[in-house]
Amino acid sequence: MPRHFIELFDLEPGEVRSLLDLALDLKRRGDRGGLRAPRLAGRILALVFDKPSMRTRISFEAAIAHLGGSAVYMTGKDVGLGVREPLVDFARVASQYVDAIAIRTFSQGLVSELARHAEVPVINALTDSDHPCQAMSDLLTIRESIGRLEGVTLAFVGDGNNVARSLAVACALSGMNFVLACPDGYAFPDDFRRRFSSRFPGVSLVESHDPASAVAKADVVYTDVWCSMGQEDQAEERRSRFEPFRVDLPLMARARPNAIFLHCLPAHRGEEVTVEVIDGPQSLIVPQAANRLHFQKALLLHLLGGDIG
Repeated sequence: MPRHFIELFDLEPGEVRSLLDLALDLKRRGDRGGLRAPRLAGRILALVFDKPSMRTRISFEAAIAHLGGSAVYMTGKDVGLGVREPLVDFARVASQYVDAIAIRTFSQGLVSELARHAEVPVINALTDSDHPCQAMSDLLTIRESIGRLEGVTLAFVGDGNNVARSLAVACALSGMNFVLACPDGYAFPDDFRRRFSSRFPGVSLVESHDPASAVAKADVVYTDVWCSMGQEDQAEERRSRFEPFRVDLPLMARARPNAIFLHCLPAHRGEEVTVEVIDGPQSLIVPQAANRLHFQKALLLHLLGGDIG
């Protein structure tokens, strides 16, 4: 059976550390001018995107290219999953052409079903409920910047969305503390809280409706757009509800003195974060985005068994 990367609940702490160690090693080799060894020469990665993306697409295409392989990009219209042909047919046939499938779509159930039928590794490149590649590359950025993960506190200011959920699980797996600051009605859904408590007994999943108190001990302040793809009809209401949760300089001043700011991008300057913060000295949004490449190289090697010597 192929190994998949569907959600962080599937990982153990040791696997998280190993993936981050490998990503850091690959990054350091590249930074020292080392040649990009074709460890996955001839391998082909299928990118199936129901949702558009800049960072996810480029970072995956660059990652497989750095490793000597290539990518085939398809939109949801090209594939027609569940519409033009059954998902099971796509999974079985695509497995004859490519060595791995990264899918960016709406339904987490669709990704899980694809993994059940595929004969090659399936990677969750984003769903409405999870964004595991983003969260893992964020851990990489935090570890590089702060020097450790254990005991670090991350405050997510905004919606309890897919990024926040994946970050909460990533923090639990790496010994970090996680706090969600959100308006009433935008916290984590009950089914996620139940699953989190079952998977991580004794680990607190802290939620607050006061952003100032939520960031008081934060080493990392993180935010995301207030209105994600598919929520356009809620845009006006969300802007009104999230207005007090904008990350600005006074809010950052309440965090620890050396706190860093992260955002998964794209950002709406002036909405969820001010220009002074996102383009200021505490912001690591560019290294954060760059680390998508390095983590995904490590992930592809992990799933496809490339030589890492």
